[in-house]
Amino acid sequence: MGNMLIKKNDTVMVTAGKDKGKTGKVLKVIPEKNRVVVEKLNFVKEFIRRDQGKNIQGGIMEKEGPIHVSNVQIYCSECAQGVRVRAKKLEDGRKVRVCSKCDITIERQ
Repeated sequence: MGNMLIKKNDTVMVTAGKDKGKTGKVLKVIPEKNRVVVEKLNFVKEFIRRDQGKNIQGGIMEKEGPIHVSNVQIYCSECAQGVRVRAKKLEDGRKVRVCSKCDITIERQ
């Protein structure tokens, strides 16, 4: 498993699958499985069992499912599209993520 350049709260664009072309904020990163959960994208149905002890009604609930990292790209607001990112080391020793197309540093929102 390589180093993931996608972090929590990044804005990403989906490049493949049923939600192709849509953008959203990363809610959760799962580095062990190389997956990310994106806000309001890739909804899956979850079946909840009724439990009277905990006062849970039960039924079918929709929630965001994980998407593989290879199917998302970080959204660059300057380029207005999903772009590849590279790491760049600054003079003061900090590492920042940089858009490959326009060389602008990408900060988290």
